[in-house]
Amino acid sequence: MSEYDVAIVGGGCVGCSVAYHLASQTDLEICVVEKEHHLAEHQSGRNSGVLHPGFNYPPGSLKAKFATEGTRRMKEYCEDNDIPLEELGVLVVATDQEERERLTEIQEQATENGVETEILETREEIQEHEPHAAGEAALYCPEAASVDSQKYVYSLAGDAENRGVDFYTGYEVKEIETVDDTHHLLTSNGTISASYLVNAAGLYADELAHQMGVGEEYQIVPFRGEYYELVPQKRNLVNTMIYPTPDPELPFLGVHFTRRTDDKVIIGPNAVLAFGREAYENTQFDISELASTFKYEGFWKLLASPKMIGVALNELNKSYRKAAFIEASQSLVPEVETEDFRKSYAGIRAQVVRDDGTLIKDPLFEHGSQSTHVLNAVSPGLTSSLPFGDHLSEAVLDQME
Repeated sequence: MSEYDVAIVGGGCVGCSVAYHLASQTDLEICVVEKEHHLAEHQSGRNSGVLHPGFNYPPGSLKAKFATEGTRRMKEYCEDNDIPLEELGVLVVATDQEERERLTEIQEQATENGVETEILETREEIQEHEPHAAGEAALYCPEAASVDSQKYVYSLAGDAENRGVDFYTGYEVKEIETVDDTHHLLTSNGTISASYLVNAAGLYADELAHQMGVGEEYQIVPFRGEYYELVPQKRNLVNTMIYPTPDPELPFLGVHFTRRTDDKVIIGPNAVLAFGREAYENTQFDISELASTFKYEGFWKLLASPKMIGVALNELNKSYRKAAFIEASQSLVPEVETEDFRKSYAGIRAQVVRDDGTLIKDPLFEHGSQSTHVLNAVSPGLTSSLPFGDHLSEAVLDQME
């Protein structure tokens, strides 16, 4: 049996960031326990790799604070550690008058958040940045960037390991038993004990928290996001990142174009209910997990509004009909054609829903007995990971005292 002061469950960007910050500030015995044999196998490695500077998040919110600070810190970290990062900037495109007015609101938020933006008023101005993009107007944010998320997580883990953190990969936590203020993590490869537990288990964070009587009014509803990529000979159609104007009532950005650090141009993601927390293909399902979603009252309350039903049907259509996905893409870059798209990867987003059907949009963590549970590290989780991990490590030390 291995014994530690702090055990962190989850080897994604948040778990590794907490480990790195705790190890940088203390001489505690710390370990990270990850069920997969590699780090960043799920949300942290299956995303678009975009750094979101925080131009479209409510001023004063944790999400805005962590996104703006996280973008700055991530750029510094990647430069110091030779991690691929491209400062490309992003265009948020408006295709009608309503969206054009929303751009002004977004710019006002950006200004309050300290993020540099510019409104491009004409198609000619748009095409100076993106010659093949559509739109009546656009918001340009030069601070947006693209990063290799897996290399970043491994670098962060390496820094934590160099500060004494132990990593257990291939150790799935099956159950937690607490005896005399010590947590015993019963894993697929033996028992690990710790005085304090940090739950950063991503897609399964709610289940782990519920075992310990924490966050029982929340449940994760998994949404799958699928990506296509442009064939190499058509990558010239996109120089940077091209986004649609976001709907402030929805947590999903919609299908967009992103040039990555490996020079690929990916398109996506859509957002469709996943039939399992790790069901990355639309033909995969997990009966017990799907049943858990369908039995959850909060899920049905979430879908109760006509708007959410319409969004759900539209996203489902894009998942099963490539033509619908391409049509959504052509609203941003009209020149792309069916033969220019090839299937790429998919990710699953751990969207936290409260029992009353409320979508939780800000980072959320709760404390239990000698434990801290990260219930929501939703987008922009990668961007936010350094300040969020720093914030969590301070909270953990306060609780331990």
